[in-house]
Amino acid sequence: MSPLTRRRLNNFRANTRGVRSLWLFLALFLFSLAAELVANDRPLVVSFEGRLYFPVLEEYAETTFGGDFATEADYRDPFLARLISERGWMVWPPIRFSHDTINYDLAVPAPSPPTAENWLGTDDQGRDVAARMIYGFRLSVLFGLALTAASSVAGIAAGAVQGYFGGRIDLFFQRFLEIWSGLPQLFILIIVSSVVVPGFWTLLLVLMLFSWTNLVGVVRAEFLRSRNFDYVQAAKALGVGDGVIMARHILPNAMVATMTFLPFVLSGSIVALTALDFLGLGMPPGSASLGDLMRQGKENLQAPWLGISGFLVTAVMLTLLVFVGEAVRDAFDPRKAPI
Repeated sequence: MSPLTRRRLNNFRANTRGVRSLWLFLALFLFSLAAELVANDRPLVVSFEGRLYFPVLEEYAETTFGGDFATEADYRDPFLARLISERGWMVWPPIRFSHDTINYDLAVPAPSPPTAENWLGTDDQGRDVAARMIYGFRLSVLFGLALTAASSVAGIAAGAVQGYFGGRIDLFFQRFLEIWSGLPQLFILIIVSSVVVPGFWTLLLVLMLFSWTNLVGVVRAEFLRSRNFDYVQAAKALGVGDGVIMARHILPNAMVATMTFLPFVLSGSIVALTALDFLGLGMPPGSASLGDLMRQGKENLQAPWLGISGFLVTAVMLTLLVFVGEAVRDAFDPRKAPI
């Protein structure tokens, strides 16, 4: 490990709040990746007549457990549950609902308040809020990571070309960026949603068309500064190609500034998806979405657990990412004294 890398790691660890936020965020994210093992309307393990079945991993027909129909088994059906309990047993996850499972046995009309069965209540369609929070957290983070990665690659490539070649290429790209940044993003999303059904990949593509400009300015400035350095001129004199110089000699320096922005780009991507879901322009109806949960809270003021749950999860997620971003900024800050 080089002394520079060691100094950056020490500076990152010195920011205790950022380190704790990183570990907490990773723990929550890993927990959400196992959402099917925590919140599901299928048992984890079923023992029937001496054989083990794993419904959480594989679909089984009702006839497998002595039922009458060859359709997929509904393990919440009292008839099927009695058949299995008579000749075996079931192990359920802590929350016996998936993000789209409707509880038809509510004692009061939906949205219902928190109970022992629905820990955080249900939404206006009778779906468990706790399950939707877990699945919504996972969806938001995965979408944010995908959008951050895709837009960063495009933005870094565009900024590198601008800064390295300069001249007319730089001038043309700058004018293009000014025009592109002025396009009404919300109106374009409304048009797209009226033509095609919005989905994960559709939203990712549309948002990437506008979010890739976030890092162009930072990378462009670093390439403009570094292209006239002596080691770059020496590489050119030795006949090294432009692509090799950009990737091997200048890009590592440009990534220093870029890395400090990535946590904030990730949080912005999550906010974009949440806002679109809140406005009804995001994921398809029925998807696990924190924005949809907050929208239901706005429309059902008599059920405060909806808005409070969605707000708290989103606020904690973004706060952790901001704290991590501050720690990364301190780690790459050359003005920070070695610790």
